[in-house]
Amino acid sequence: MSGHGDAQPMKSARGGPLRGVAEVPGDKSISHRALIFGAMAVGETRISGLLEGQDVLDTAKAMRAFGANVTRHGDGVWTVNGVGVGGFSEPADVLDVGNSGTGARLIMGTMATTPITATFTGDASLRKRPMGRVTDPLHLFGARAYGRQGGRLPMTIVGAAHPVPVRYALPVASAQVKSAVLLAGLNAPGETVVIEREPTRDHSERMLLGFGARLVVEKTAEGHVITLTGQPDLRPQVVAVPRDPSSAAFPVCAALIVDGSDITVPGVSQNLTRNGLYLTLVEMGAEIEFLHPREEGGEPVADLRVRFSGSMQGIEVPPERAPSMIDEYPILSVVAAFATGRTVMRGVKELRVKESDRIDAMARGLEACGVRVEEDADTLIVHGMGPGGVPGGATCATHLDHRIAMSFLCLGMAAQRPVTVDDASPILTSFPIFEGLMTGLGADLQRLAV
Repeated sequence: MSGHGDAQPMKSARGGPLRGVAEVPGDKSISHRALIFGAMAVGETRISGLLEGQDVLDTAKAMRAFGANVTRHGDGVWTVNGVGVGGFSEPADVLDVGNSGTGARLIMGTMATTPITATFTGDASLRKRPMGRVTDPLHLFGARAYGRQGGRLPMTIVGAAHPVPVRYALPVASAQVKSAVLLAGLNAPGETVVIEREPTRDHSERMLLGFGARLVVEKTAEGHVITLTGQPDLRPQVVAVPRDPSSAAFPVCAALIVDGSDITVPGVSQNLTRNGLYLTLVEMGAEIEFLHPREEGGEPVADLRVRFSGSMQGIEVPPERAPSMIDEYPILSVVAAFATGRTVMRGVKELRVKESDRIDAMARGLEACGVRVEEDADTLIVHGMGPGGVPGGATCATHLDHRIAMSFLCLGMAAQRPVTVDDASPILTSFPIFEGLMTGLGADLQRLAV
């Protein structure tokens, strides 16, 4: 499958139970950050377990364009010889970051306080996504941004020649915006402060501390207050990337809805800012065991044993949980379709501005498969049809969105009739081994002729 080439339709059908070990790829969020922080350190950072999906490969290419020496040694092992904080050189060409909103926003923050100019573009999906939420705080540092109407790519960032530190309260819960501001603050003198009312994934804070930055996190009446002291000398590190909980969500959820399934997913990150889906599934009655909890690469991990769960009930998902599971609502809505009763997901308006409008994409696809849904600007409600109760039989539009594609392919594994997605090629951006991993567990996936 190609994330940038022709459409690749794919069909999934109900087969036997899923069985075996699902070794999902490394965490995408941590992979992006390992490459970026390695490029800002002085010396050689060694990374193992790096996700080699197209999104992360595009970030590696961008770090090379800024002057870092980034080398792949095979099987997820990479080295980055960095240029130091403020040491980026000006790219000779436009930076194509493909489908990755994380890559685009973090890299913009990284270069915004260095006096260089860089132009960013991406695929058709990314060019529709708003960048103003990042460029607005970058303006406060002294950077300038010139993009298409609505703050969209292609966009040129002119880095600040004389950056100043900022104090910024996040208007929306976004780890990408928080990280972009912190990365910009690295090359600003003094203290940059970020305030978030709701905690979001904290990989940037953990990695900043690991690379030697001075950073303090305090819980106050304002929320989480993160104070970063600028212009540190970052030290190269050895980074072991844990397995991605967002990728693990797909084999986990498929096993929960496919009758007779029993799988193990080893070494999955259990970071408290990322585990909202797993808390929700357990509350619904999912049979998930969290075995051998431990720490790897500064992140908590566990091995998951997952079995078919025919007695899951719909629940109200607390809206404050949304930041810890924002990428998992599409696959949760699939599980909800096979539960009994209503599953109510509120506080999810952020899904409207992801790779696609994920609320609309899931609602239309579920309806086509015979599932009753309700939605408004900030809510998705799925009326469950019980184990094996989803008719299926539809062709679902993925809108160049990898998570939409994988979610509907998982639905087809348990529906009464096969489900087709119009384009599975975007899956390569985040989970390049999805097809092989799922068929290895016993899933019936079939590529279709265009």
